[in-house]
Amino acid sequence: MTPATQDQAGLPPERHPRASDQERSDVLDILRSRRDFLRFTVQGLSDEQAATRTTVSELCLGGLVKHVAAIEQRWATFMVQGPEAFGRIDEAAMAEHAATFRMAEGETLEGLLARYQEIGERTDELVRSLPSLDDSHPLPDAPWFPPDTHWSARRVLLHIIAETAQHAGHADLLREAIDGQKTMG
Repeated sequence: MTPATQDQAGLPPERHPRASDQERSDVLDILRSRRDFLRFTVQGLSDEQAATRTTVSELCLGGLVKHVAAIEQRWATFMVQGPEAFGRIDEAAMAEHAATFRMAEGETLEGLLARYQEIGERTDELVRSLPSLDDSHPLPDAPWFPPDTHWSARRVLLHIIAETAQHAGHADLLREAIDGQKTMG
């Protein structure tokens, strides 16, 4: 092969991933690893343990799984529909959001994990199929968002990764308080 038929990595052009393909692959790898940390943290728990509050907050392990799934679903919908994905942000919406941190009567950890898996698979497919990660939408009107701000699909995905990682860390602390089990170490 001559230098004209190879890129800097030594790959023929037809075998070199486009930058956006590599970026999408990297985003999916990181997101999957953060999801896996959360799933690993809750493995082997009973529903009773998963619903146990170990701090003064409303947080419980099952609730964290439920919350992260709900947040990922909402932001993935935002990437396609824009601010309409959030609906009205009012007291009822805020109460619904707060309820995502708790396991409701009849919810099981197994069911919450299955739902999280389903949402993750849909998000992953969306990442693979979006025309561009540069596509953006205005953020909804809310006191915690700066006015007139747009987020690209890329920025939304970074937010989902950060949310997932943050809550996986919360889960690790809650799990340790329940039975001493640690996700890492």
